[in-house]
Amino acid sequence: MKKSFGAKTLIYPTPVWLIGTYDKSGKPNAATVAWGGVCSSKPPSIAISLRKSRYTYDNIMERKAFTVNVPSAAQIKIADYCGIVSGKNVDKFSVARLTAVRSEIIDAPYIQEFPMILECKLINTTEIGIHTHFIGEIVDVKVEENMLGGDGLPDILKIKPVLYGPEIQGYYGVGEYLGQAFSIGKEIS
Repeated sequence: MKKSFGAKTLIYPTPVWLIGTYDKSGKPNAATVAWGGVCSSKPPSIAISLRKSRYTYDNIMERKAFTVNVPSAAQIKIADYCGIVSGKNVDKFSVARLTAVRSEIIDAPYIQEFPMILECKLINTTEIGIHTHFIGEIVDVKVEENMLGGDGLPDILKIKPVLYGPEIQGYYGVGEYLGQAFSIGKEIS
């Protein structure tokens, strides 16, 4: 028997991403978000949701760009810190000892120390309740070479991205490999 929890943001997994932006004066900021995911294959696009009160909201609206910086499990304290304090009051890059790298493609910084980066240009916004849904077209993906697998693609077990449990407010790592997508299901027939 299943227990009903009602209407909640209770879904697994949600990502832990740091959104890189510049403010009006060009100061870099990194904001931790969990409301996000891929929303289109063509064009390759990602969506994140932010409240209007957030510093990053104004930065994205001003610059029409953002980066998605994927921390590894070893960087969870940095990710958590960047979600606790506001860039309005603190230079997160300085305090967390992060290096802001100016993208050559879009008007946003990325975090040098993080293993995986998506550079996105803003293509749409939608108001949803207390949040604004930002849709960014992915114009480039950067991954540290030592985080690639034998096939030359990003290896999730090397990157070790972090997952967030919204209702319990906890962080988790990725688990074991379970099988090849679009293949293991064929064993049922």
